[in-house]
Amino acid sequence: MDRKGMTETEALRFYKEAYGREKRRGRALTQKLSEAEHNREQTEGKLERIKKSFLWRASKPLRMLIHKIARVKERLGYYGSLKGIARKLNAKMIERQARAQHGSASFPELPEAARQRLHKFDREVKFSILMPLYNTPEKFLRQAIESVMDQTYEGWELCLADGSDEEHAYVEQICREYMEKDKQYLRPSSSLYCRIVYKKLKKNEGISGNTNACLSMSSGNYIALFDHDDVLHPSVLYEYMKVICETGADYIYCDEATFKGNGTIDDMITLHFKPDYAPDNLRANNYICHFSAFARRLLDGTELFRSEFDGSQDHDMILRLTARAKCVVHVPKLMYYWRSHAGSVASDISAKSYAIEAAKGAVAAHLTAQGYKNFEITSTKAFETIFQIKYEILGNPKVSIVIPNKDHLEDLTRCISSILERSTYDNYEIVVVENNSVSEEIFAYYKEIQENPAIRVITYEGEFNYSKVNNLGVAQADGEYVLLLNNDTSVITPDWIEELLMYAQRKDVGAAGAKLYYEDRTIQHAGVVLGLGAHRTAGHSHYRVDHRNLGYMGRLCYAQNVMAVTGACLMMRKSLFEELGGLDEKFAVALNDVDLCIRAWKTGRVNVFTPFAELYHYESASRGADLSGANAERYEKEAALFRERWKELLEQGDPYYNPNFSLDRSDFALKISENKADKTEG
Repeated sequence: MDRKGMTETEALRFYKEAYGREKRRGRALTQKLSEAEHNREQTEGKLERIKKSFLWRASKPLRMLIHKIARVKERLGYYGSLKGIARKLNAKMIERQARAQHGSASFPELPEAARQRLHKFDREVKFSILMPLYNTPEKFLRQAIESVMDQTYEGWELCLADGSDEEHAYVEQICREYMEKDKQYLRPSSSLYCRIVYKKLKKNEGISGNTNACLSMSSGNYIALFDHDDVLHPSVLYEYMKVICETGADYIYCDEATFKGNGTIDDMITLHFKPDYAPDNLRANNYICHFSAFARRLLDGTELFRSEFDGSQDHDMILRLTARAKCVVHVPKLMYYWRSHAGSVASDISAKSYAIEAAKGAVAAHLTAQGYKNFEITSTKAFETIFQIKYEILGNPKVSIVIPNKDHLEDLTRCISSILERSTYDNYEIVVVENNSVSEEIFAYYKEIQENPAIRVITYEGEFNYSKVNNLGVAQADGEYVLLLNNDTSVITPDWIEELLMYAQRKDVGAAGAKLYYEDRTIQHAGVVLGLGAHRTAGHSHYRVDHRNLGYMGRLCYAQNVMAVTGACLMMRKSLFEELGGLDEKFAVALNDVDLCIRAWKTGRVNVFTPFAELYHYESASRGADLSGANAERYEKEAALFRERWKELLEQGDPYYNPNFSLDRSDFALKISENKADKTEG
């Protein structure tokens, strides 16, 4: 209810009613707690008696076997059956084949490497590769330098600032050895020339100081950052040159893998296939990490690394420079190999515990620079440096929750009760859009719930059309924000409205969506991927994954940018909804929500999925599988319209879903290239 313009009597009545509701709610909760405590005491007593019985003690070996089987089945999840185990083994085989494509097998063979070296680009770019040194093991140092010298694009310089102590004097000797090798290799004009620049520092200045020393030695118009114990793909600079010339990219990064410390790059532990530039992902998690290269002009007036963020200096730098960049480009190829060994962050973040606080500080500095205030940054269960960010809710805007309904008394009752009983946000209204119900019970319920001044029931007349029904509800909504909600949902997290609102209120955000579970606590929705599924229209990522799963690279644990979110729980600023023309009524049942989100994205906004707004979605786990007869005909018609409308975007691929992932599965499984090895030309 809008409290503006109330008379004193009306305001008094309003607050008395609100107080009464809260008092009744408090009594009900107290009663529930009392009953729960009584039931707990009774249950504990029964368990104690059972545990003392002879039968319980005698059956211990059998129980242990049953529990072990259950644990194995839980770990297998979707694969917890004989048929499922076969699927699991097949998936493992496909995974091994896919992983093999991204190691040394992806290096260009001699003819291709020669072609890349001879290729003439339209622009003159010199990459200054900054590699700070400190007591680097000899084997690691040689592999790192050689991976630079093997680059098929030869317009580079390697800047080495050495802070090693006297016990590691061999570091300087090795560097000077490779300087001589490079002089013999390259002779422009008639004089010797070396692309390796070395400087022995008077003392170790730490990662930030040593890297800044590298920068002071550099002369390139693009800067690239390289750790002294890692390895580059031979074609990485060539690929970066391609995107610079094609797109004008001023910040570039690629996919990466960690590999065993003393092994080869084919001893890969983790493969990280990244999305294209996603600002919300980057704030929550430094997913860009390696291998960053950027135009020198992005540094004008700023430092490269700031010593106060040592341990997370790269996250600070990436946040600052991508915010400045005009064109951030992701090369979706695995071209950086990050060595995991004792003491490295790749091995264990606790090896550098100060990095956690530094990372929080880096994100806080970025958010402050972007104009945000009173935010909170906390670590998540996925990883200490993967964060949940709580933005400040500006004011107390009214949210209109629009719920279409036809009969389904039990579903609607559960949905509305969960909103009223669990929501901590107080300024909302519920607009139920009635559509062709026939049961007397539902109309009696409508009459009952409308005694609450925050609930209205309006009527849509005509054949069911999800888009039309919701558009009518939004048109008659009073709120500044609209929240489309299915009637078969139920609130889990009390601050679900706040979690969605903190994103929807941002001017750069189109739609915000929640994490939805089936009744068995497997995931129904965690963001929408374009092109996913048999119809190659759109599908839900992490579909049917257990709720305890952290997701691919922790992605079920932090808010992130996605191309679309489901209309089963979608919040958007009402003015933007109207500006976009609402849901397209040509999509009567399917894909209308995805179409809306794409149109919002096309305006330059991002859409956000947050795992911190959680609800149950009680639709059947097999819903949508019954595509026969009229249902199949209708769906295919809408799918064809969707594929035609967004043909170009579907061909390009979802920017937030790496093209190395299969579109046949929702679990981020790698696809196998049609060619045995991509050789970087795919």
